[in-house]
Amino acid sequence: MTIEDFKLKYETELGLRQNVEADINGLRPLLDQLTITRSDLELEFESLKEELIALKKNHEEEIKGLHPQTSGDVNVEVNATPGYNLTEVLNDLRKEYEHLIENNRKEVEKWYETKISEVNQEVHSSGQDIESSNKQVTELRREYQNVEIELQSHLSTVQSLQSSLADIEGRYNLHLQQIQGLIISVEEELASIRCEIDNQNQEYRLLLGIKNQLEQEIAQYRHLLD
Repeated sequence: MTIEDFKLKYETELGLRQNVEADINGLRPLLDQLTITRSDLELEFESLKEELIALKKNHEEEIKGLHPQTSGDVNVEVNATPGYNLTEVLNDLRKEYEHLIENNRKEVEKWYETKISEVNQEVHSSGQDIESSNKQVTELRREYQNVEIELQSHLSTVQSLQSSLADIEGRYNLHLQQIQGLIISVEEELASIRCEIDNQNQEYRLLLGIKNQLEQEIAQYRHLLD
């Protein structure tokens, strides 16, 4: 092989090495960008997880905020412990309301009947004024009707609470599905980025190996030329 042949091969190998170096330099910004993108996606993934935890906490606080605050004879407290089934909580609330309403109804009826009996006995035994007795009976009936109205109001409160709980559960489930969908999407994108980075790393190592081989060959040619 002549000197000219060595020079030609040297120049060819040198050109190949320069091309490989250019490819490597071109890959480095891409690898850096992929690394940054992966970091951003991992941060977004953690943020979505935190948002999901916050959403669950807000859901529990909304349920606690719906506890009815009633006065008088009817006083019901509902502790919606996190993790309980909403339907079970609502059913327990309704049963407790119905039980209290029934007890109050019986007590009012018993009281009303006792008062009527007392008034009738007083009228019969003492000959009190009939008009005064009728007013007493009318007043008792009015009080009884007021209690009935109050009990119906509590029943309406139960129905309103049921509607509010169903609405909160629906919004919570919808938001939860959206968050889970975003998490799945981010996980898939992270997996794709990792795969692409692995491929780029393999290509980078391959080009680096070619570069090293070319440098060795060029060094040999230089040695021969010298």
